[in-house]
This record gives sequence, C-alpha cells and structure tokens, in this order.
Amino acid sequence: MTTSNAIILANPPVTTIQPDTFKLESGRELAALADGEILIRMEYFSNDPAQRGWIQANSDAARAYVKPVRQGDIVRAMGIAVVLDSKSTKWKTGDKVVGMFGWFDVGVVNEAAVTSAAIELPGMPTATLSVLGMVSVTAYQGIFEILKVEKEHVVVISGAAGAVGSLAIQLAKHVIGAKRVIGIAGGPEKCAWVVNHLGADACIDYKAGNLEADLKEALKGDFCDRYFDNVGGDVLNTMFRNVTRHGKIGVCGAISVYNGAKADLSSFTQVISNRIQIEGFIVLDMVPKWAQAVQDLAKWIQEGKIKTDEAEQVVDAQLKDVPEVWQRLFRGENRGKLITKLVE
Repeated sequence: MTTSNAIILANPPVTTIQPDTFKLESGRELAALADGEILIRMEYFSNDPAQRGWIQANSDAARAYVKPVRQGDIVRAMGIAVVLDSKSTKWKTGDKVVGMFGWFDVGVVNEAAVTSAAIELPGMPTATLSVLGMVSVTAYQGIFEILKVEKEHVVVISGAAGAVGSLAIQLAKHVIGAKRVIGIAGGPEKCAWVVNHLGADACIDYKAGNLEADLKEALKGDFCDRYFDNVGGDVLNTMFRNVTRHGKIGVCGAISVYNGAKADLSSFTQVISNRIQIEGFIVLDMVPKWAQAVQDLAKWIQEGKIKTDEAEQVVDAQLKDVPEVWQRLFRGENRGKLITKLVE
C-alpha cells in the first residue's frame, strides 16, 4: 500500500493565517488506481494569492469560481509532478505534468486534474508555472482581452513586481508599445527592478506614503486610460480618482484585502461621474484561447520582448514548510513568480 504525506486545511481562516490553519498529516493510505487515474509525485508548487480565497472560512460555494477547500481537505495548488504509475490513456509513467493538484508529496489524481504536459525552457524546468503558465496567460487576458490596451494608452499596473504584474508590464510596454506604462510596487528595490529590468516608464513605491502625488507626477499631466488592478484596497481607491473619463479598470486580484483588511473605497463615486468601466476577470475563461496565448507568449519570449531571467523565485522547502513559503506572497517578499521546489 502506497502512503502519502499531505498538508490539510485544519482550521479555515476568517482573517489572517494562524499557526493552526494547516496541519501535516503523515502516512495517509492511497487507494489502488482506478481507470483514468494516475499516481504522481509532486516536484514544484505554484504559490498563488487566489489560494487564500479557496480556503476562506464559510465561503459560499455558489459564488465561488472553483470549489472551496473545506476543513479536512488537502490544500489545493497548481504544480508540476512526475507520473509514477498510470491507468490513464493520456499519461504514462515518467511523464511530467502540470495541473491542479495539492500540497502533498505523492498522490492519486484523476487525469482530468492535469491541464497539460510540463513545458520547459532552457534553464527553466518550471516555465509552465511562470512565463508560459497560468500567471502569464492571466496577464495576457488582462492586457489584450479585458483592457484592450493600445499604443495611445497610458497604462498603470499594480503589483508590478509580482508574477502577473511583471508580465503585464512587459506586454503593455514591449509587445503593444503603449504610450506610457507605470508600475506600482512595494519598496525602492522592487520599483527599480520594474523600471530597469522590466522596462516600465516609471514605478511608484506605494510604501513611501505619497501614492497620489507620486502617481500624478508619473502620469505627467495625463490621466490613466487603462488600470490593471492586482491589489485592491487603498491603491484601487486612489486609481478611481486618476482614471480618465470613459477609462477602464481590469480587476485581476485584491491581495491587500484577502486576509480580511477593510478597504477604503470612498472614491467609488468617481466611477459614476467619469463613466469608468470596471471588469473583473478569471483566467479560467481563457481556456478556449489558452493554446493561442501560450503560442504568442513563446514567440515574444523568443523575440526578446518578454524576459525569462529573474522571472521566477524558486524556493526549496520540505512539505511541512510549504505553507510558510506560500505566505511570503502576503508579506511582499517575492519578486516575479514564487515557486516552491519540494525537497526531502
């Protein structure tokens, strides 16, 4: 009998993550493979802010875009795994696959959990989780499908040093050639990286305490035509006052409030008076266009319009430490895509 070790959701959080939110369960017995199932060993985990919403206490399944993780469930996560055994017609032993799996070392999953074979680039075995993965397709969706950024647009992107934001900066600046691309990030080091490495025209350090004044200076007398929001909260409230009439806001995430912080959205009336369009989006809606998006992204990488160096931050961790690595997202400790490599 094969056994597994897994991180389960012991106590679903209401606000911040607590020491007893997660629990390591060892020696879980795995059932024999049924038709259509594969036995996998996890190699890498994707760390995503969205996971915080999946584990929220008392979340309403009817309003969720994916099934919530309930108390006692293995915590869900995207990842890369190797197939150890298979009763699937799609995947054989030795295949490396990417999909929606979980925080475990070894597990049995249905072949439907696999989204694709893992794609590698030179020196990047985890490209399917970063520059050719869900985060880059999310950036693609926001820039091209939702905001429909054009050359004449002034674009502002929050979370600009993060996994999605860093890709969105490059798509707006180097692929479309937008008039002006401004990032918002936390700290001078991240802002310098957004400008010097990613190529943004300017980057505002929201931690400096002068967000609105610094934003107006970066806009150089213009208003923002397209705002790509990854953070929500006070930054979004500030942007309500700085998006142009008939401008558009694409809402991708709200990491500033995922742990229960109260958001000041007192400037929301600007949406009415300036006829601003707001559209939320989820990358699952890109499934019909996923292959085309990845093909385009690969082409732009080859052309040098998207950089792969420094696109990832890969952290080695034992299974028991996987939740702690994930929580770095909410402390702003990552630059680019944060990935966990599972080690013994």
